[in-house]
Amino acid sequence: MTPELHSKPRLAPGCRVSDAPQQLRVLHMPGRDLRLQGPSIEIIELCDGNHTVQQIIAELHKLYSRANPQKMQDDILGYLAMLHSQHALIFE
Repeated sequence: MTPELHSKPRLAPGCRVSDAPQQLRVLHMPGRDLRLQGPSIEIIELCDGNHTVQQIIAELHKLYSRANPQKMQDDILGYLAMLHSQHALIFE
């Protein structure tokens, strides 16, 4: 499932983020933990139910302006789709 650009992702019930050593964060999902680092931290922080997928892409482009915009969008959409398939995100 490719996320719609106007949808607003947020963590699914039972999922939460916590701090970990060495500036890492951990996404706790039922039955599994996922270590977050780099852009994945910013993406998850913006998955608050207030930002659209398009706004998340725009914010990441501001932070990583040297990245190829199309590749960045594809990577973010793929990451969000992966999290959704693992029941970590829901889209409103």
